Amino acid sequence: MFSRILTTKSIGNYSEQIKKLKNEIETADAIVVGAGAGLSTSAGFVYSGGRFQKYFSDFEEKYGFHDMYSGGFYPFPTLEEHWAYWSRFIFLNRYCNPPKPVYQNLLELVKDKDYFVLTTNVDHCFQKAGFDKKRLFYTQGDYGLFQCSEPCCRETIDNEDAVRRMLAEQKDMRIPTELLPVCSRCGKPLTMNLRSDDKFVEDEGWHEAAERYQLFLRRHRNMRVLFLELGVGYNTPGIIKYPFWQMTAQNPNAVYACINNREAVCPKSLDRQAVCIYNDIGTVLPGLAL
Repeated sequence: MFSRILTTKSIGNYSEQIKKLKNEIETADAIVVGAGAGLSTSAGFVYSGGRFQKYFSDFEEKYGFHDMYSGGFYPFPTLEEHWAYWSRFIFLNRYCNPPKPVYQNLLELVKDKDYFVLTTNVDHCFQKAGFDKKRLFYTQGDYGLFQCSEPCCRETIDNEDAVRRMLAEQKDMRIPTELLPVCSRCGKPLTMNLRSDDKFVEDEGWHEAAERYQLFLRRHRNMRVLFLELGVGYNTPGIIKYPFWQMTAQNPNAVYACINNREAVCPKSLDRQAVCIYNDIGTVLPGLAL
């Protein structure tokens, strides 16, 4: 329906866009937040540079990768090494809080509104910041969950205790063999509940959240809805970006807003219904405080 060629960057000047977005937040009947990796990056969950060097310099020296993302795909020769890396990664990016209060600032903006959050992020930052878990849909999984690698069932397992023990007992970038996570049903290795192939487990909680999201959209159809996109790129545009454009185009009362420090764009056909702000999310949100 939309072509990336027919887009426009940062409509109008910055102060005008901030004023317009503040008004849309205040007057919206409902706010649908669509959050991508850029939101957590703004909050300080950076996978490269100094943060990577601080926590993974030993892995970099031994295995030769230079950022956390690449490490997640590294073909470690043993599961003991694989889980030494992943337990450290999960602890830092799931069970620790981001250093900047970006998620808290976002909550302050929407907490008194009728809101729902759709996110491809898997770091659980929304719930840690105090967002209502019944208003969240994590489409791509959760660093805090294991699933069977087969999978033999459609269930997920909370992993905090296992991860903390792996972290505490790892030595020389290996965990003890007895700590390797295995499925209690079939004995196959457990893996992360992250969408990477057709083995991703959509458990009962996933389907309940998906249904709540669809009910929210249906309940507010044709109302004054603000589709607020934060830090979403083009890795999986079909989950948030393109549906937000489409729903805005179908509803003359809706507004699409995009805050992104890399690419704040929208189709030209949505110019009159759009607010595009090319800046860091953490910088923009305090200026939107009502």
